Amino acid sequence: MKTFLDSSAFAKRFVDEAGSDKVEDTCAQASDLGLSVVCVPEIISALNRRRRERSLTAAQYTKAKQQLLDDVRDADIIHLAVPVVGSAIGVLEASPVRAMDALHIACALEWGAELFVSSDRKQLSAARRAGLKTHAV
Repeated sequence: MKTFLDSSAFAKRFVDEAGSDKVEDTCAQASDLGLSVVCVPEIISALNRRRRERSLTAAQYTKAKQQLLDDVRDADIIHLAVPVVGSAIGVLEASPVRAMDALHIACALEWGAELFVSSDRKQLSAARRAGLKTHAV
């Protein structure tokens, strides 16, 4: 199944938290993995925040960053082309979500995702409204 993960879901592969096991299972079952081009910078930002807050050591950060970069090599990266931006505008007009959440949904739509995975309830609702099958982690 073509499975698209937003940043909140994909990050659970690199930091052990609630839902990490569901993400691992979902990724193992995916035939193809799709990610937005903004996913890596968002996860790196979150990892650095954890490092600044001292909930992640420098060594843990380095390991998580390397795992992230290794994992994205096997993923389809969806770029922010004109059709994606247009679709994101439609998502924003139809649902009360943040711009980055709309971009993830629009990337999933552009890629033809069969499953959209997130840990954000508002985003999942907007993805369903946009016609995507969803899975919460």
